[in-house]
Amino acid sequence: MLREMYAQNLSEDIIKLRIVEQVDEQRFRRITQSTLEGLAKRQLNLSAIIGKSAEAKERRLVPEVVEDFFLHAGPRVGVLPKETAKGKHSYRIGRIPKNLWPAGDRLEPRFGKLGKEYKLVVFDKRYLTEDPTLEWITPGHPLFEVVREEQLAAAAPDLERGAVFYDAQRSEPARLDVYSAAIRDGLGNVLHRRLFVVETTMAGDLEIRQPTLFLDLVPAPAGAEPGTDDGLPGPEMIEQALVEKALQPFLEEVQQARLKEIDTICNHMEISLRELIHRQNLRMAELLSGDQSRETNPLLAANIKQVEDKLDELNSRLERRRTEIERERFCTISDIQHHGRAWVMPHPERTAPNIAAMVKDDEIERLAIQAVIAHEEARGWRVVSVEKENRGFDLVSRRPHPKDPETSIEVRFIEVKGRSALGEVALTTNEYKTAERLKTDYWLYVVFNCASNADIRVVQDPARLAWTPLVKIEHYHVGPQVILEASQ
Repeated sequence: MLREMYAQNLSEDIIKLRIVEQVDEQRFRRITQSTLEGLAKRQLNLSAIIGKSAEAKERRLVPEVVEDFFLHAGPRVGVLPKETAKGKHSYRIGRIPKNLWPAGDRLEPRFGKLGKEYKLVVFDKRYLTEDPTLEWITPGHPLFEVVREEQLAAAAPDLERGAVFYDAQRSEPARLDVYSAAIRDGLGNVLHRRLFVVETTMAGDLEIRQPTLFLDLVPAPAGAEPGTDDGLPGPEMIEQALVEKALQPFLEEVQQARLKEIDTICNHMEISLRELIHRQNLRMAELLSGDQSRETNPLLAANIKQVEDKLDELNSRLERRRTEIERERFCTISDIQHHGRAWVMPHPERTAPNIAAMVKDDEIERLAIQAVIAHEEARGWRVVSVEKENRGFDLVSRRPHPKDPETSIEVRFIEVKGRSALGEVALTTNEYKTAERLKTDYWLYVVFNCASNADIRVVQDPARLAWTPLVKIEHYHVGPQVILEASQ
């Protein structure tokens, strides 16, 4: 299947479908217990495959997000994309400004050479099938990376100065510190790099938040007053909380995955190099045990020397790779960097009639979550709450395989909205953007009449509904009738 994929006869999605959904269980067991036993060790875990697939769906950077970033960031650094026709999603770039050339030279070893001119570009590779002359711009492309690098440099003074935001869901101020950190292996290679936000409450409590929380905040107007740092934890305590609550778990997660990868690599390396060494030893035995002599075969000495050199090279490579692999096993936290600070204040109009209706009622939300969890468990699904993680949804619900409860065969990312009666439903920007990104994997469960007779309405792919932006609080809302008509 992998060969067919590289020959472009099979897509990755079709292969995953065959592996995950169309597998013959008995055949699968026979395979893992026979020729693949040495590699699979009877632990080819389908639940892990599906879990990783679901995680990849959730975290993937879809073309729309890449395009949106580039269209906003490009003009700020002198790159002016012009759409060829409305809705075509192909853009003319033209000549790259000279002020970006030094950044291109600096990033060339990592991402390749920056062109001096780009004609037509797209951000979704699907369009390449229509016109292969188009250039695909995505993270890792030199033009994208130069724009990102220059935009980050241009924003540095603003990040250092800080910002003030409003949030209609908050009743008191909070301080937000943005950090990045990396995990490196023993050879210094960066394995992962992530952004983290540490929220400090007015009571001095420190909590790790997802960077996506900024999507739900409204920039305050110029001159808005931030909160006060008096009595709040300083930089050392914030960084200590970051390490303990976020970076150590991050390190353990990466280290665990890394050790599995290294064990697999080590096994393959030992098998392949030992086989190559074995072949050279057989060749040496053949040369030494033959009835040839230096007189009858003047090339014998040269052939023996060639095999000896090859054996020395292979043995050296084996020892070198063993040493490198041992160093690669050890992971450390590195490059902790503070990028900026923001204050988030209660929205000054949070009690206004048009906004107050969108402010969530914690008790109603709790009842709605309980109702949805009970609903999913009654269907035989397993539910995990991620309400506090700012992931753009509240619950992850998995349907277990009927013959193997540890294996999930379907996953839903569920956003829960509770209403005491029948009323409007609002999604935050983060929720709406996540729904756009996950499409049919995203489910909106609206619980009307939470306080009395809960009525659960289920909508798949809610981004397709006619949401209206509520700019003042960065929400999208629809009336209850839309939910009733769209629910399953």
